[in-house]
Amino acid sequence: MSDAVPVFSTPSPRIRRVAVDRPWVWLAQGWRDFLAIPRVSLTAGIGIVAISVLLTSVVLISGYVYLLLPLSAGFFFVAPVLAVGLYEVSRRREAGASTTLQEAVWACQRNGAQIALMGLVLMLLHLAWVRVATLLFALFFQNTNLSLDRWVETLFFSPVSLPFLVTGAAIGFILAAVAFGIGVISIPMLLDRDVNVFTAIATSWVAARINWAAMSLWAALIVVFTAIGLLTFYIGLAITVPLIAHASWHAYRDLVE
Repeated sequence: MSDAVPVFSTPSPRIRRVAVDRPWVWLAQGWRDFLAIPRVSLTAGIGIVAISVLLTSVVLISGYVYLLLPLSAGFFFVAPVLAVGLYEVSRRREAGASTTLQEAVWACQRNGAQIALMGLVLMLLHLAWVRVATLLFALFFQNTNLSLDRWVETLFFSPVSLPFLVTGAAIGFILAAVAFGIGVISIPMLLDRDVNVFTAIATSWVAARINWAAMSLWAALIVVFTAIGLLTFYIGLAITVPLIAHASWHAYRDLVE
């Protein structure tokens, strides 16, 4: 990991090359952060669980059952924004400082305008994915009234389920890959340094490109841990989201020289 690749023609920032199994180290470091300050981490995780339950309830009450899948998948787009306070916990712990819940909540004030702009970029990607999912549903399930008691049967066991799921997965994968590439270390970097969103996006993209093997493993681990949280009716997110967020901070610190 001695050689580093510059993002721009200027000397800084520079990206380190890391071993393919490095994400396991980030997870271990993130778990140590979680255990060191469990009250703040768990409170943030419970807050994310509450937001997830609220959004799901709104979708179900509104009758837009077909949006459950894209909204769940869209969690990967917006999670980095929701985790700003958790990045701050790891940042302050690395610096030897304690962190209160209030300090974590107001962490977005550090470079706030640029963090908000990055959040807008990720939110636009999420909205694009929801719009694509809506159009795909209308295309494949014309004149279908999807109800809660039949949505699994309709989406997974109807004659058009396979092409619908394959098409949706392919488009979703492309959008998710773009979101991951530009956002995997952008917000931790914006929180840590006085840089703009364009520098953060370029740095994140170069880090993902030159460490594609390690970052592919990291993306897969994020998917697995997030899926565990979703499949436990969001309860598991109270632990998996803080764990991923703390680990993401260490990924940023490991990758950006």
